[in-house]
Amino acid sequence: MTDRPTYRDDDRGAHAPDEHRARKRFGQNFLHDQNIIHRIVACIRPRPGDVLLEIGPGQGAITTELLATGCELNAVELDRDLVAMLGGRFGDRPNFHLRSGDALELRLADISDKPLRVVGNLPYNISTPLMFHLLEQREHIVDMHFMLQKEVVDRLAAAPNSRDYGRLSIMAQYFCRVESLFEVPPGAFTPRPKVQSAIVRLTPHATLPHPAKSVPILQNLVRTAFNQRRKTLRNAVQGLLSQEQLEALGINPQARPETLSVATFVAMSNAIANAAATSG
Repeated sequence: MTDRPTYRDDDRGAHAPDEHRARKRFGQNFLHDQNIIHRIVACIRPRPGDVLLEIGPGQGAITTELLATGCELNAVELDRDLVAMLGGRFGDRPNFHLRSGDALELRLADISDKPLRVVGNLPYNISTPLMFHLLEQREHIVDMHFMLQKEVVDRLAAAPNSRDYGRLSIMAQYFCRVESLFEVPPGAFTPRPKVQSAIVRLTPHATLPHPAKSVPILQNLVRTAFNQRRKTLRNAVQGLLSQEQLEALGINPQARPETLSVATFVAMSNAIANAAATSG
């Protein structure tokens, strides 16, 4: 079994305590608060005919309520003990399909011919790479509802001119509409984590509002701009865009990177792409 933390979303209710102990090395914190579970499912609003993918169902706290809606539920779990437990609990349900494995290796096209609605309770150190792994396959996704560490949700949903606004905000909002839905207190889990959690909804844009000519150029620009976010833009992107190029785009070279919108970063990256195409 790998040392990578499992994706966890669990119920430590009446049936759980003797069945599976939370494993610290897998980052497991089991959701048990029924009010929170009801609220999450109400935000997702699954319907019969919807095809869902649940990442890290654990012992099935949310799984139970999702299946009751009549949706088709695919689940992927890394912890092999929990895979066996889930098979025992839900294996006879015709609308439940379980995979054992790593969500970072999922190919969504292999799961269903229909667009997927993705649900998951993601540990901190795997959440960002997993979200972007899924966004690379966004043509197969209707929406995503994740429980994450609150600071990650704050960064995903941050607006310009806020301290949380940065690389994650810009790249997530480039691909998606981001909505911070509600916070989840530590007491909703067993064991009790030391941080606040929150629920976020990510809805991939059907048409990108500000398409970049090159996503790798945009990513590199954003990374470079925020490497030393205290610098002025002129100094932060030196070597990528000159002061004259910034001024030609109507951008103040003395501005800080955190003051610029997603659209402005895309305009900057397109200028870099155009210059490269001309010089090439």
